[in-house]
Amino acid sequence: MLIITADDFGSNRVATNNILACYKNRSITSVGAMVFMEDSERAAESVLGTEMDVGLHVNFTQRFSGCVSNHRLEEFQRKTSAYLLGNKYRPIIYNPILRNQFDYVYKSQCEEFELLYNQSPSHINGHHHMHLCANILFDSIIPYRTKVRRNVYFFPGEANGINRTYRRIIDAWLIRHYTCTDFFFSMIPVNQPQRLRFIVQMAKSSNIELMFHPEILDEYNYLLGEEYLSIIADAPLGNFTETAGIAQGR
Repeated sequence: MLIITADDFGSNRVATNNILACYKNRSITSVGAMVFMEDSERAAESVLGTEMDVGLHVNFTQRFSGCVSNHRLEEFQRKTSAYLLGNKYRPIIYNPILRNQFDYVYKSQCEEFELLYNQSPSHINGHHHMHLCANILFDSIIPYRTKVRRNVYFFPGEANGINRTYRRIIDAWLIRHYTCTDFFFSMIPVNQPQRLRFIVQMAKSSNIELMFHPEILDEYNYLLGEEYLSIIADAPLGNFTETAGIAQGR
């Protein structure tokens, strides 16, 4: 099965409108929604009563641009952001001082999602992939067996050995605790038709998530283009609500 996810739904009007256009065009099958952002409420209203598969794109790093009356949440998110963006190694270093802040920021976004969408998120992923930071994983802040995005899979030559080894270790831990696809790919750059065809072939025997950001014009145009639609026409498309057979934590 191939799950094609668009991230940043609700982050701003352009992202929301482009994602809705892609969904109506059957170019994507799932979305990752942001809460407490400038277009979060309109985005949620636009899909209420539909069958759109919507997960939570949890945000620890980008300042909330919507109306947030909870000053504690704003302060805690400011602290998680400052820490994680401090340098490139921070996400893999556990910070015991901020354990309560990470927990509060995560749970607050889950609660807001349920208020906006009248349902729990179908899956969890993270802005800048920070749902996989050490504080979230080591404290098991995301509940056991939740459907969670795994690390980006790199083909040989696409990343150094240390990077790939670290990702394999984290992924092995993830599939013991959560529900994950077999592979996760980011389609960047988009003008790689042979790579996309290979991913589609893989999806015929594996469960795969493929990520796009339709807010980015090149990705948006590609998602609506004839080449892309022709390639995925042969794919066994699905979403996170239809995840029977995806590996679960044991």
